[in-house]
Amino acid sequence: MKLAVEFPSMSYREGPATVIRLAQSIERIGYDHIDIFDHVVMGVPIEGRPKGPYNPGMPILEAFMTLSYLAAVTSRVTLGTEVLVLPQRQPALVAKQVSTLDTLSGGRVRLGVGVGWQESEYEALGEDFRTRGARMDEAIRLLRAYWSDAEVSFESAHYRTVAMSMEPKPPQGGRLPIWIGGNSEPAYRRVGRLGDGWLASRVTDADSARHAIGAIRRHAEEAGRDPGAIGLQSMVATPPRDTAGKSFYADHDAVLARVAALKAMGFGWVTLNATAIFQAGARSVEAITDSLARLHDRIRAEVG
Repeated sequence: MKLAVEFPSMSYREGPATVIRLAQSIERIGYDHIDIFDHVVMGVPIEGRPKGPYNPGMPILEAFMTLSYLAAVTSRVTLGTEVLVLPQRQPALVAKQVSTLDTLSGGRVRLGVGVGWQESEYEALGEDFRTRGARMDEAIRLLRAYWSDAEVSFESAHYRTVAMSMEPKPPQGGRLPIWIGGNSEPAYRRVGRLGDGWLASRVTDADSARHAIGAIRRHAEEAGRDPGAIGLQSMVATPPRDTAGKSFYADHDAVLARVAALKAMGFGWVTLNATAIFQAGARSVEAITDSLARLHDRIRAEVG
């Protein structure tokens, strides 16, 4: 299996040098990929605004700035977002940021995108929450045009581009992989028709995985695409929201069993959440690194 780590923003608390050391350790241990979580701002609970799943005071480093920092101190591990809330960002700017990151990292970027859930964040960034699904589909097509075409003219319901050029192209060109997150029928359709892979975060059992993967493959076939070429990645555990969830990564036997189960469901990639490892008791970057090393070695030996 391919093994990814969702990089913990809280590592910045031990200083910039510690962030570097953690990224280099993840690469040295043998992980294949580093993902960065994305939110620009978090809504504080107020009257009329539903409480979100995360503490609004949690630290979240900006995704592209962090990835550029990590790219400069690593050489093999691939780098991505899990997931970037694409419709709340300007797509031409995202295309430029990703192209630049791919150029300076030597072609190591995979872009993970999703529509998000936080209406207040869209409002703070001046974007329309209600049209996010349609704009997501349009933005994916526009990104690929910027990465592929010498001259870009693009017309859709929400984006218009007339005879524009963007250089340099990413080393991966228009083949730069875009993986899509989400756990809904529209998300499965989007993965099947537009995505290079699915980033799952809430797979609970084999039946739900079978339904989602089946839907993705059906939509791929309907779009004339090869369903077998679409990658599948899942978080090992859903983001922790209760005491049991926050202690999950302390039980390495449970983590190994879950990875084996995800492999049996058909996932070729799994993601270990380093922030959840911190919440489970590894209260320093050194402790997180040690836990990641022991989990990596056991997964490779016992799961593959």
